[in-house]
Amino acid sequence: MEKRNYFIFIEEFDENVIKLKRFELLDEVKEMDVELKGKTALVFAASQGLGKAIAARLAEEGANVMIASRSEEKLIQVAEEISYLGSGQVLHKTADVTKTQDIQDVIQYTVDTFGTIDILINNTGGPKAGNFLSLTDEDWKHAFELNLLSYIRIIREVVPVMKKSGGRIVNIASSSIKEPIAGLILSNTFRTGIVGLTKTLASELAEDGILINTVAPGRIATDRVKELDTIRAEKLGVDVLEIEEEMRDKIPLKRYGQPEEFAKAVAFFVSGANSYMTGQSFLIDGGMVKSI
Repeated sequence: MEKRNYFIFIEEFDENVIKLKRFELLDEVKEMDVELKGKTALVFAASQGLGKAIAARLAEEGANVMIASRSEEKLIQVAEEISYLGSGQVLHKTADVTKTQDIQDVIQYTVDTFGTIDILINNTGGPKAGNFLSLTDEDWKHAFELNLLSYIRIIREVVPVMKKSGGRIVNIASSSIKEPIAGLILSNTFRTGIVGLTKTLASELAEDGILINTVAPGRIATDRVKELDTIRAEKLGVDVLEIEEEMRDKIPLKRYGQPEEFAKAVAFFVSGANSYMTGQSFLIDGGMVKSI
């Protein structure tokens, strides 16, 4: 850890008068221990974007991390990139979250390797963009399987493991859980379903020491957001840079968030430092969403 100097003012009380006694220069102040070292985390859709950033942050905090996605090539690369960040192991296994057997296989592999699962990060790619009349039954079925049913199936398999010693679950959603996004009706529909699932399970799982929350990104600089900006630019016949500027103007902080910023928040919610928040929905959006 990098050394930093802090001035600490020490006060004493003398007849109800506060007097400055002295100050000391400390060479090092310990950072807060968020109790992730040695924990085992399973992170889905971890080959890029938010999933990759979350996996990296958990690895940095000393957790053992199992990363999963459909692309083995990307998983190998990510595992190599983040394995040196902390004291834990980073392993990978391919899995398509729309397939029940793949879900069961990656969970069993994680338990066989590390003995348990303390942390689950439910995460998937975003559904197809489009308005209501442009989408087919197949689009709706696929989005349901990818963005809601997959979370249900994964949690169903993980909970019996977590019941032994408790755990933390974070369901990644979208800012559409608070404010519908034009042209993303599939996301608007199924991401809000995640909120209902999370809230209900918070009550059912509390007695087993399992805390579950929804964390929703706003405009975070990922390939998914870049894709959506490009689609909007093509639809309007303008340069994508104009769309990015338009979106930044809607964010009080006037910039897109970074995946690493989002990952820090998620790491807190799945850590031992979070001991009393469950069933909640949190936006990481730079203040963009205006709903209360």
